[in-house]
Amino acid sequence: MELVGVAVLAGFVLAFALVSRRLETTPVTGPMLFVGVGILLGSSGVDLLEVGMDQGTVRVLAEATLVLLLFTDAIRIDLRRLRDQIDLPARLLGIGLPLTVIAGTLLAVVILPGLGIWEAALVAAILSPTDAALGQAVVSNQKVPARIRQALNVESGLNDGIMLPVITLLLAATAAGVDLETPQYWARFAARQIGFGALVGIALGYGGGWLIVRFSNRGWMDGAFRQLATLAVGVAAFAAAESLGGNGFVAAFVAGLAFGAAAREHCDGVYDFAEDEGQLLALLTFLFFGAALAGPALSQLTWQIALYALASLTIVRMVPVALSLVRSGLHPVTVAYFGWFGPGGLASIVFGLFILEEADLPMGDDLFLVVTWTVLASVFLHGATSVALSERYASWFSRRVVEAMPEADEVEEMPTR
Repeated sequence: MELVGVAVLAGFVLAFALVSRRLETTPVTGPMLFVGVGILLGSSGVDLLEVGMDQGTVRVLAEATLVLLLFTDAIRIDLRRLRDQIDLPARLLGIGLPLTVIAGTLLAVVILPGLGIWEAALVAAILSPTDAALGQAVVSNQKVPARIRQALNVESGLNDGIMLPVITLLLAATAAGVDLETPQYWARFAARQIGFGALVGIALGYGGGWLIVRFSNRGWMDGAFRQLATLAVGVAAFAAAESLGGNGFVAAFVAGLAFGAAAREHCDGVYDFAEDEGQLLALLTFLFFGAALAGPALSQLTWQIALYALASLTIVRMVPVALSLVRSGLHPVTVAYFGWFGPGGLASIVFGLFILEEADLPMGDDLFLVVTWTVLASVFLHGATSVALSERYASWFSRRVVEAMPEADEVEEMPTR
């Protein structure tokens, strides 16, 4: 990257920061601006940012951001508090998420030419996690019922970690081909990737949390270093699992859950970091996504990809969500609100990079092009509608609210990203 590009990029970050609060009430979101500026500054625009997602620094940024995202998202979810409000998240994650993957797989086989069942399943799985940060107003608008905001918040916080093992196995199956005569190989692969990752995450997450609690209570730790130590636990879990042949992303997610269970009272600093520095890392990843991936993809759109991307954001998400909420007592307007706000974002970008890393993957470039266009559409469609639709839903609810409506049930809220 040339220095003039760095200067322009720094100037844009400064300009965005100056008006960031004002933009919160407009249809323009941070991810929309950063992706758009990335396209403008990249090779498809004025060519000031000569970057590619295959470059080491950009890939490290994207993967580090995902590690941070998985770890802090998991920490935000208080499992003990979640037990008292598990109904809606359980429906969305236990029923809606698998049905979304199945629907996306079947549609990909029909619409996208040349895809086999494993490639189609891989694309559907990569696009299934949601990113609440793309439409922050949806989970931060205090006029929207807390139970609804909380369910979307928990869904977004957990579904990327839940899908990681599935994506890992599908990626391996797609690259190597599935030999049904060697189930032992796949059992060993799953045990190594997922088992080692989970065990390392539990050990380091809970152990690190236990140590931080003990030394903090003795007055031996400074507040700033307690925050750094917490983040170090997530990084250590990722690195240790990778060195042992496990999946580092699984380890980071499980470490966050374990850390939260061991040291819930010491997590506030992590929320602040995720809100500030973590958000900047995520926005920079969106910018490089625009420069290196979305820009070149603009000239490669086909009607099949466009149709699948739009279907992925609508019927592939909305129908499974509606089915998962049958007999929940929620009004159809609320069900539609849940269904629309399932944006695909940062996790799908980094999961998609796994495709590029796999040299032996058939149709890898085509698969990633589908992911790129779907995320690009989600960034702009969900971002542009988040403020307006959250306000309209809140206004509708305020006119109809009665204590008997399940939407009005009180819940204890958790931090949002």
